[in-house]
Amino acid sequence: MTKKARLLKKDEIITIFERFKARNAEPASELKAPNPYCLLVSVVLSAQATDKSVNAATESLYKTVSTPEQMLALGKQGLIKYIRSIGLYNSKAEHIIQLSKILIEKYNGCIPSTREDLMSLPGVGRKTANVVLNVVYNQPTMPVDTHLMRICPKIGLAEGSTPLEIEQSLLERIPKEYMHHAHHWLILHGRYICTARNPKCSECFINDICIATK
Repeated sequence: MTKKARLLKKDEIITIFERFKARNAEPASELKAPNPYCLLVSVVLSAQATDKSVNAATESLYKTVSTPEQMLALGKQGLIKYIRSIGLYNSKAEHIIQLSKILIEKYNGCIPSTREDLMSLPGVGRKTANVVLNVVYNQPTMPVDTHLMRICPKIGLAEGSTPLEIEQSLLERIPKEYMHHAHHWLILHGRYICTARNPKCSECFINDICIATK
C-alpha cells in the first residue's frame, strides 16, 4: 500500500495563513479586468495560458469592449484579432461570443451568481465558475488551478489527485476566516515562491511548516 502523505494540523494551517495575511492582507487576481463581465472573459481566456499573456491581449480589447452587447457587435473574427496571441484562441473566441449571447438573452447582460448557471455557459468550467463566485460575489470558493494542484499536497494542506479532490480537501481544512483570500494567496505562492522548477525554499516564509522540507 502507498503511504499516505502527512497533512498539516489545524494550528499549522492557521499559522501558514496568518503569515500569508501578514505579508499581503488583500491579495487580488493578477488578471486585469474593468468589470465582472470582462473578468469572466479573461478567466475563460486564461485556460492553458498565463495571466500575463491574457492581460497583454485584453489591454486593447477592453478599451473597445466591456459588455456582452459590445462583444457581439465586435464578432468572433473581430475578437480573434485581439486574442490571436493566446493559445486556443479560435475556440475561446467562439465560447466568448456564445456566452455573451446567452448572458444577454437569459441573464439581462449580468453575470450569474450560482456555480450551476455559470457552468452552463460555453467555456466555463468549475475553476472558472469558482473564480467568478469568489472575486465577483465574495463567496468562499476554492478555484483549483495547476499551481494549487501542485503545491497544496506538497505543502501538506490538502490531499487528492484531481482538482475536485484538492478543492474539497481545502474547503474542509482551511478555516472559514481565510477562505475569501485563500486561493489568491496559494496561487501567488505557487507562482513566485513554490515554483515548479527550482522552488525558492530558502526564501519561503512557511518552509519551517511545509512537509516537503521535513
